[in-house]
Amino acid sequence: MSNNIKDKVVVITGASSGLGETTARHLASLGARLVLGARRTERLEKLVADITAAGGQAIAVTTDVARRDDVEALVAKGEQHFGRIDVLVNNAGIMPLAPMAKLKVEEWDRMIDVNVKGVLYGVAAALPRFAAQGSGHIINVSSVAGIKVFAGMGTVYSATKFAVRALTEGLRAEAPDGVRTTIISPGAVDSELKTHSSDKETSEALLAWYEANQIPADSVARAIAYAIEQPANVDISEVVLRPVAQEF
Repeated sequence: MSNNIKDKVVVITGASSGLGETTARHLASLGARLVLGARRTERLEKLVADITAAGGQAIAVTTDVARRDDVEALVAKGEQHFGRIDVLVNNAGIMPLAPMAKLKVEEWDRMIDVNVKGVLYGVAAALPRFAAQGSGHIINVSSVAGIKVFAGMGTVYSATKFAVRALTEGLRAEAPDGVRTTIISPGAVDSELKTHSSDKETSEALLAWYEANQIPADSVARAIAYAIEQPANVDISEVVLRPVAQEF
């Protein structure tokens, strides 16, 4: 029986660790062909080697999603190598948390560049290809902080994730025939996100909270696989998942 994932070509940004890496391994085990992008080339190449050794197919493309040319090249190289692109997982994201009064303006800029513009650059690269072939799937990773404002330390981060939800919901309405969209909104999941804060006080509180609540990254990988494996006429518009222990 087909799982509707086998042989699909899936592009994943932020694939060198955390949710991206775990999703890549999970989808590879289900027969997907992977196009993996991230800034850390060595980690990407190790992941490709692991997937290939296990009988899967994957390529690595060094990618900074804040650079539109990088994202276009990622999708183009995937298309050149495998002949087509079926799914884009806009997963790359950063979470340098701090109260707004700390004025971490450079970090605000970087969050907007990666979390918002990076997603838009992915859409710009994939959407024309999906429209031309009459099929495709754009999966954008948001957050529970894109549903409720993470006030006190994560207001700007929340703003970027609210933007991801708005962009994805608007894209769902605008998408060409045959093109699906999905918002994945995780809560506290084990990844490098919790280590991004340069503010010592915020970082200590955040790490303690994550250690007490976080669930494994494969919970998100399974949600992404669930969205992809549905029949072509079924759109899983949104999945929200969090630890049972997490109130927020």
